[in-house]
Amino acid sequence: MNPPPDFGRRRMAMALPLLGSTAWIPSVFAFTPALTERSQRTLMGTQVDMVAHGPDARALQAAMEQAWREMDRLAALMTRYCPGSSVSAIHRAAGVHAVAVAPEVMAVLKAAQTLAAKTHGAFDTTVGALKAWRFGEDQATLPSPQEIEAQRRLVGYRGLVLDERMGTAYLTQRGMALDLGGIAKLPILEAGMRTLKSHGVVNAMLNGGGDVLIAGQLNGRAWRVGLRDPRAPERMLGVLSLEGQAIVASSGDYERYFMAQGARQHHILNPATGRPTQGPRGVSLLAHDAASVNGLGTAIMVLGNKGARTLLQNQPGVQAVVVERDHSVWQTRGMASLLKTV
Repeated sequence: MNPPPDFGRRRMAMALPLLGSTAWIPSVFAFTPALTERSQRTLMGTQVDMVAHGPDARALQAAMEQAWREMDRLAALMTRYCPGSSVSAIHRAAGVHAVAVAPEVMAVLKAAQTLAAKTHGAFDTTVGALKAWRFGEDQATLPSPQEIEAQRRLVGYRGLVLDERMGTAYLTQRGMALDLGGIAKLPILEAGMRTLKSHGVVNAMLNGGGDVLIAGQLNGRAWRVGLRDPRAPERMLGVLSLEGQAIVASSGDYERYFMAQGARQHHILNPATGRPTQGPRGVSLLAHDAASVNGLGTAIMVLGNKGARTLLQNQPGVQAVVVERDHSVWQTRGMASLLKTV
């Protein structure tokens, strides 16, 4: 049986690039028609789409290949399903000794711990200990309360000890485990975008399971990113027109789930209960850089409306739209001005 994915193969991603809706118009490439190269691969269990736009097809293809290599390299370090990864090494040494990790892994772990402290544990990578939930394996029945509780006792971000000077990470109890799916994806995609830019690509888009990074423009116009409605994922809440540099990060309870006891059992788990969150149905965040929103959607799914407003009030650079469990929708003032209905 194949292992469950790290990032999660989403049934319907909340953010969806609308690549076919922008017509080509003459621009700076009037005498050298611009080309659009596209490729698609699976990265840590999630489909990733890459689009690059420019005047030289061969240069675009070479840059895209380098971006894929960089993202593959980072994913191999951070997956929990590869025995040779840093994360797997941390698991094997849990409760025994610290493990040396690559600087890229340390950066992600440090960001995770910072967000965990900021959200009082609402975001917590040690939910990897909740192994009774197997959403990637077509689970159809609930784990027993006893199994959930036994594993929940191993969840707690303070049990992850980082030594930046020595470059090590240590889980303090046997049985503890990490799941970096909620915080590793954006840095990996961002590394891919940096690679494209370092090879001269000005206009590009990366879409990993609904988290969308854009740079520049497409065909001389803004990129268009549609946000699905978690209440009815076949519909859209609206469309964002974005250019320059932007990131749309989304989380939702309809992405990976099964039905049991008349309720949706979805893959975003509350560290305090060991069970699926009971907060919003979905959230989409818009920012200029990944660090501003990385892991924030998961935290909002745990904390709910009041917690989301508290988190966002001191981050004017982050815009949000949140669909609540009662089907109401609220959004920041900036998101309301940018999100256009269709």
